[in-house]
Order: sequence, then structure tokens, then C-alpha cells
Amino acid sequence: MNNSWRFISTIAKKEIIEFVRDWRTLIALIVIPLLIFPALFIALPLLLESEAAELDALELDVVWQGDINDDLEIAFNESGLNITFEEIPSGLNNLSDTGDEDDRLRTAGVEAIFRLSQNGTEWRFSILYLSTSEASNEARNRILMDISSWESDVVNGTLVEAGLDPETTLDPVTWDGDIASADAATKGEQAGLVLSMFIPMVIAIWTASSAIQPSIDMTAGERERGTLEALLCLPCSRMQLLAGKWLAVATITSAGVAMQIGGLLFAISFLASSSIIGMPTISLTSILLLLSAVVIFAIMVVAFELALAMKAHSVKEAGSLLGPAILFIIFPALFTQVINLDGIESWWFAIPLVNILLALRELLLDRIIVEHIVVWLLSSIFYAGLAAWFAARQFKREDLVASIS
Repeated sequence: MNNSWRFISTIAKKEIIEFVRDWRTLIALIVIPLLIFPALFIALPLLLESEAAELDALELDVVWQGDINDDLEIAFNESGLNITFEEIPSGLNNLSDTGDEDDRLRTAGVEAIFRLSQNGTEWRFSILYLSTSEASNEARNRILMDISSWESDVVNGTLVEAGLDPETTLDPVTWDGDIASADAATKGEQAGLVLSMFIPMVIAIWTASSAIQPSIDMTAGERERGTLEALLCLPCSRMQLLAGKWLAVATITSAGVAMQIGGLLFAISFLASSSIIGMPTISLTSILLLLSAVVIFAIMVVAFELALAMKAHSVKEAGSLLGPAILFIIFPALFTQVINLDGIESWWFAIPLVNILLALRELLLDRIIVEHIVVWLLSSIFYAGLAAWFAARQFKREDLVASIS
């Protein structure tokens, strides 16, 4: 037993050292996983906020065609809209008919064209804009907000003139008290719900994708380089060789996933300190089960990818096999995000890949349902064993293991 573990650990150590010698590998393993979530949750919102502030500060040129309303003109000026007044072109079917204004919106430096027509007490309007232009969309949104405010003032004034209270007339049914206080879920549970909608998908996709390169390098790569024969000459069995390579790939993959989770926790802590999202409340039992689910998933994915890579005769062929295989992870990952966990049937937790992803979602919500745990745990162990058996078969086939050199 000691000799067996010595062979396995020696092979794993050799594979890991060879794989991480490349500085590009270290960047992919450490830098990218550490930065991806902080960049997604911290840098991206800050960038979007900066862009929104920059857009809000813009002075936008708007052409006003048709009738004039003094209150609306004042609101436009306060919203940073530079108004140029014109007559409505003749021959239009309706106010939304662009007519010959298309080129003007594209090239003449006009962000939007506002048309207004009064018929007695009735007002009609339209906004011509370019949906592919951020400035044009911003102009349209400012106009709509000002019109909404103006319309509210007009309606309220009409009601007051009729001797009615605008608040009770327009909103006769109101919520009594604070809406947030009526929610029985804690902030931590709400945060767990938000995180459960994407963390399982990210972990699944990242685990599968980060195992591809080391799986290819330690199988098809060694066959292509002609170094696999030297490993086969070692005084160890094929199963020990497989176990060593699996341990190496699993270690590299786990390191990448651990780094990614570290970046995620940092991002969540930052958001929690900013009161953007609360910290999820998860029990120790759920945390241990979460780790178990991820480990079992990694065992299955790494074994399966090693087997597929071992079937290939070259790195290029292995990449062609494993690249599309990621789709078999992405589809269940996306599919499970829309499944309702309330009252879900237990057989869902027996479906390959789907079972682990659903388990991660439940555990992030701190829902410990014994029946579900037993089903996904037993089925996942079975699928992981099946993947390991498939990988072992590939390593025992001389025609596939032998080098093509």
C-alpha cells in the first residue's frame, strides 16, 4: 500500500511540476481565477457607474417639432436637453412617421426629435431616436421621464380642479407598513438565493474547463512528445499511473477552483461591506456537503476528460474532443438555473450533472433535505465511479496508450 501511494504521489508530483513550469499556466491557474470575480462584481459595477455618470452629465441636442408647452420646455432645459424648435414636416401619416429624418438622426448631431401636438385638451407626442446610439437612448429616456412628470402634474391639477384628492383617487389601494418588513427571509437567506442562481453554474463550467488543458497535456501531449513510454516502463501498474495523473489534474483543477472561490468570497465581502448584498448564512453541515459535492463532481469530470484525452492520438485531436464536451456541462448548468426548487421531485437529483448543480443550489439556500442528499450523493458516487472505470479502460488499451511515434 505504501509503495502504491509512493508511485501515485511521485507521478502526480512529476506531472504537476512539468505543467506549472510555463508562466502562462500560472497566470491561467492563479491570476485569472483570483481576478475574475472581483473584476465582475467590483470593477464592472464601478465602470458602469462611471459610464452612467458620464452619460448623465452630457448636454444633448434635441429638436422639438410642433406645439409648445412652457412647463415641458422648462423640464427639458433642467434635464440637460438643448432644444431647437421646428415645425412638424408635412405629409406624415402620424407623429411616429420618421419621414426623411433617418439620416438626420444618424449624421446631423441630433440625438432625438420630439414631436408634440395639441388638440383641445388632448396632447399627442412621439420621440424619434436611434436605438443603437447611447446618447440617443439617453435623450429619449430623459424626455420620457419629463413627460411622465408633466403628465402627472396635469392629471393632479385636473383632479384638484374637480375637488378630488389626487392621492386617494389615483391610488385607492395602498400597502400598509414597510414592504421589506413583510418578508420572512433574512438578508443572509436572500443573499444565498442570489448566489445560488449563478455560483453552481460558474463552479461547474470552471471545473470542467480548467481540467481540459492538464488532461490533454498529461495524456495526448505525452503521447505526441513520445514520453509516455518512459512512464509505462516504471515499476507501477496502469491503475497507479492513472491515479497519479488523475491526482495531478485534480490538484491543478482544485487549485484553480479554490482561487476562484477565494476571489468570489472577496467580492462578496466587498459587496456586503457596501450594503449592496448581504453575506449568505450557511450552516457548517451545508458547507461540508457543498465541499463534498464539488469534490465528487471534480472526480467525475477529471476522470471523464482524462479518458477522452487518452483516446486522442494528438493534442489537436484531444482539443477537438474536449472542446465540444464543455457544452455537456454548460447546457445542464443553464437548465438547472430555471428549475423551481420548491417541491422538486427527488428523481431530479439522480440525473448526471444536474444532480450536483441542484444540490449546490439547495445547499447555498441552506436547505438540508435528507432524501435529496441521499439521492444525489449515491448517484454522484456511482457516476464518478463509472467515469473512473471508463478512464481505466482507456489506460489498459495498448493500441491507444502506445505512442504514435
